Amino acid sequence: MKEAILVVSFGTSYPETLEKNIAAIEGDIGRLFPNLPLRRAFTSGMILRRWASRGVEMDDVPAALRKLEAEGVARVILQPTHIMNGDEYDKLTAQAQPFTGQMELRMGTPLLTELEDYQAVAEALQTSIAPPAEDEAVVFMGHGTEHYANPAYLQMEYLLHDLGWKRAFFGTVEGYPGTDEVMRRLAEHPEVKRVRLYPFMVVAGDHAQNDMAGPEPDSWKNRMEQAGYQVEPVLRGLGEYPAIRAIFADHAKRAAEG
Repeated sequence: MKEAILVVSFGTSYPETLEKNIAAIEGDIGRLFPNLPLRRAFTSGMILRRWASRGVEMDDVPAALRKLEAEGVARVILQPTHIMNGDEYDKLTAQAQPFTGQMELRMGTPLLTELEDYQAVAEALQTSIAPPAEDEAVVFMGHGTEHYANPAYLQMEYLLHDLGWKRAFFGTVEGYPGTDEVMRRLAEHPEVKRVRLYPFMVVAGDHAQNDMAGPEPDSWKNRMEQAGYQVEPVLRGLGEYPAIRAIFADHAKRAAEG
C-alpha cells in the first residue's frame, strides 16, 4: 500500500520563520519515515492568499489530498502542527473527512491533546528555557480562541506552577486570559522587576512580532515597560525547540501505528 505523510499547519507568511519552525517540524517527522514522501498543507486561507499574491502556490488540505490521491497514495499519515484541538484543527478534520472513502487517513493529534501532552510540553519548556530568576517572570503569549479548547492555556500555566515555575504566566491575543489579566498577575508579584516574553505559538509571526514585541503603545512589551518592568521579548516559535518538535514527531509516529 502506497503511503505518504501530510503535515498540516496554520501557516505563516514569514519565509524565515517558516523554515525555522514549520520546516523544522516537518524535517523531524520526515526523519522518522525516511522512505515516505512528505507534503505540506496550510489551513489559514489568509496565509494561503498572501503566498499566492507572491506567486507561490501553497496547498490547503483538500488540494494536498487530491494530489496524493492522484499519485495513487492509499494511506496518509496526517499530522497537524496546531497547538490545540481548536477551530483550525476542526477545519482540518472537516476538510479531510470527504477523502475517507478514497484513502485511509491516520490522524495525528495537536500538541496539547492528552494530559501526558501537557506534561511533556511543560517539561520541554523547562528544558528549553531558563527558569525565571527571583525578580523575574516568564510570560507566554498564545493566540487564544472562542473555541471551547481555549482553557488549554490555563492548564499549561497551572501545570508549570505545580512544577515550580510560580512566576510563569499565560495570556492570549484573542481569548482569555488577555493582556489585562497578565498585567494583574504580574502586579500580584511585587518582587518581579523583569519579564521575559515568549510566543506560545508554533511560529513567531505577526502576533509575536507586532502584538507581543511591536512598537505600538498597546503591544505587550510596551504595556509592561510602561508599568515599570524591564522586558525582554524572545522571538522564537515553538517549532525552534527540539524538545517541542519531538512531541509532534511522536504524535505522527503514534498515528502511523494506528
